[in-house]
Amino acid sequence: MTVPGIDVLGWGAHALPYLAGLAAAGGGGWLWAARRRLRRCRAALARRTVVEVVPTSAFDPGEGEVARFGRHLARVHHAAGGVPARGAAVRVRYSAEGGRMHCYLEGPAAAAAVLAMPGFTGVEVHAAGARSAITPVRFTTQRDAR
Repeated sequence: MTVPGIDVLGWGAHALPYLAGLAAAGGGGWLWAARRRLRRCRAALARRTVVEVVPTSAFDPGEGEVARFGRHLARVHHAAGGVPARGAAVRVRYSAEGGRMHCYLEGPAAAAAVLAMPGFTGVEVHAAGARSAITPVRFTTQRDAR
C-alpha cells in the first residue's frame, strides 16, 4: 500500500518497534498511577474520623438549612486534598443505643475540621468516643510518693 510519495508499509515496519515500546511505557505508567491511587485510597480509608451530631432542644431545620448542610457535606471532598473520591466519601450513620438515636458523620481524617463544623443551628458536634479516649494526667508530688 502506497500513498503518493510515502511507502506506508515500509514506514509501519520501521516504526513498529518504537510504537510497541511506546505502548509498553504508556501501559507501565498507567499501571503505576493506578497502584499509587489504590494505595492513597486505602490509606485514606484506614484513617477516617467520626463525629457525633447531637441536636439541641431548639433543633428545627428549614428547607434552606438542609440544603446548606448538603453543601457542607459536599465540601468534605475538597477539604480532603488529593484523596481519591472513594476515600474522600462521607458516610452518615444512624444508630439507636439505649432508646436514643445517634447520628454519626464519618469522613477522611484530612477533612476532620470540616466534619467538626456544625452544619445546622441548634446542633452540637462531638468527637465520637473522645470522652472515653481521653485519660486524665495525674502528677504526683513528693508527698504522694511517700
